[in-house]
Parts: sequence; C-alpha cells; structure tokens
Amino acid sequence: MHSNTYAEWLITLLISCFMIFLFTLFLYLHRQERTRILNGFILNAFLGALALFTICLSGATNNHYIFILTTIPFIAFLIISTFGLFALIIGLFLNAHILMKKEGRRFSNCLTLALGIITLVSLIVLIINPGRFIPEEIVSIYMAMTIIFVYFVLDGTSFLTAYLLYRFNRPKLNQNFIIVLGSGLINDQVTPLLASRIEKAIGFYKKQSSVMTPPKLIFSGGQGHDENLSEAKAMQNFVLEKGIPLEDTIIEDRSINTYQNMLFSKKIIEEIKGENYTSIFSSNEYHIFRSGMLARKAGLKSQGVGAKTAFYFWPNAMIREYIAILVMQRKRHIMVTSTILGLSILLTSVKLIFSFF
Repeated sequence: MHSNTYAEWLITLLISCFMIFLFTLFLYLHRQERTRILNGFILNAFLGALALFTICLSGATNNHYIFILTTIPFIAFLIISTFGLFALIIGLFLNAHILMKKEGRRFSNCLTLALGIITLVSLIVLIINPGRFIPEEIVSIYMAMTIIFVYFVLDGTSFLTAYLLYRFNRPKLNQNFIIVLGSGLINDQVTPLLASRIEKAIGFYKKQSSVMTPPKLIFSGGQGHDENLSEAKAMQNFVLEKGIPLEDTIIEDRSINTYQNMLFSKKIIEEIKGENYTSIFSSNEYHIFRSGMLARKAGLKSQGVGAKTAFYFWPNAMIREYIAILVMQRKRHIMVTSTILGLSILLTSVKLIFSFF
C-alpha cells in the first residue's frame, strides 16, 4: 500500500472519529435541552463532516459507487449555491409583496423585503469584492466585518436547523396541563391566529381524554388597555362553546408577554401539582421554538406543539422570531462582535504605526 493511501485512510479515520464525536455530542445536548441554537450548529457541523467523510472514503477505497453517491449531492450543492441564492432573493421579494398585500404595509410585514435587499446587496458585494480596493493597512477591518457577517449567517442557519428539529416534538398523551398562549383579541373576540392555537390544544385534549385522564387547559393572557375582557377569559369562552367542561379550564389573566405566560402559568401549575407535573404549551408553529426558550428561562418544564400557519406568513414570522432571539441573546452577540472588531482595530493600529517607520 502506498504512503499516500495510508495518509488517505488516516485522514478518513480522523474525520470519522470527529463525525462520531459531533453526533454523540448532538444527541446528548438535544436530549438534555431541545431549545438550544447550539444543537442546530452541531448538527450542521456533523452533516458537513459526513459529506467530507464520504469524499475521503471514496478516495481511499477508489470505490466508484461511493464516488457517485458523493458526487451527486456535491453537484446538487453547487447548483443550489449558484442558482439557489438568486431564487432565494426572488422568493423573498415575492413573499414580501404577497404578505403586504394580504396583511398590510406595516413595518413588521417588511422583514422579508429587508432580508431580500440585504441578500441582494451581499451578493453584489461578493461579486465586486471591494476588499481589493481597500488600503492594506485597514483591510483587517473589512475582514472583521466579513467574519461578523459569516458569524450571523451561521447563527441564523443554526437557528433554522434547531427550529426544524424542535418541530418534530411529539409529546406523550400523559400531560397534566396544556398552556394556550395568548396573541391578542379583535373586538374582544378570539382572532383566527389565536383560534388556531386553541384548536391545536383542543385536539390534543381530546386525544388524551380518549385514553386517560384529560389535562387541564390553562389560558394565558392578560387584558389590553383597549379590551373589555382578558385574552384568557375570551379563550375560555371560546372552548366552552366547543363543549369543553368548565372544570377542565383555568384562567391566567395577568401576563402581558410570552415570558410572563410561562412564568405565571408555572406558578399556577405548581400550586396545583407541585414540582411533579407534565405540561405542554400551544402556539403557532413559528413561535414554539422561542416560546420553548422562554419556558426554560422561566423554569417551566414544558414542550411546544404548533398550530399551522399560512405559508405566506411563515418566512416573515420566522425572521421576526430570529430577531427576537438575537435580542434575547444580545450579550453574547455584542461580546463576539466587539471582540472581532476590537482585534481588527488593534491590528489596523499596529499596521498604521509601523507604516510610519
């Protein structure tokens, strides 16, 4: 066996060990807590290592079948990388047009438009490569901005992967409580968005009731300044009309945001069952991951089940959710970006000082 073959097998072995480590770490962290963006990052890293492993294995074994299996995804990746970005930009602009047409021209409905513009500008910058026009002394600042951009791209894709994983949650039919998260009323009536959350909770309630003791439904939401009753009371009225027994409903009407939904619901649950309880919460699909993070922050042991949302609404809602998570984790992001910028400014200062000598 030639020395280069030994080297190929050694590299393949090292990559396989790293791949196994990543997958084991992912399983451990995901089992421990499902609402970590880190889970998505590690799974993405594992998939990258798996692709690299198959490439190295095909080279080490000179196996044509493995080579074909490796080449097809690689070609698909190249095609997606080349044309997928253009398709993404067009899709974002189209989605923004549809959303604003259906939901109005509010700022909160312009997020897909903003992301489309950012993606288009990023593509133009990538093609032009302005770094070649920047003086060598300050090119490190440009590189720092590029690294920060890549950092947020990786963080965003990790969030998306972690969110998709969280959607596979299938809670067991042994829950003591189902928390329904409020989302506002119109003319003191449940909105279609809120109704979808309630219907999701009712569906789970009926499934469990058919096999064991029914769970208690906790309706969580306070009263707005322009409302004559609380969200919780409106939701309770809604389910009573659906035939749900009053004794299986509980009102939590103090909360004004998702974190308080979780915190105040937790207090009610522990007053009834202590710390030995099982619970889930119901919200819309796009909202369940961040809600799960807030449940963890509040110390509530609960998983999310998501009601389906109109597809045209989903991309804008996901961007809004990610921005909200960025704000939640702002200390970490500020620390990372400040460190990168600080080092680049320091390096630029050193280069400028030495350029005078």
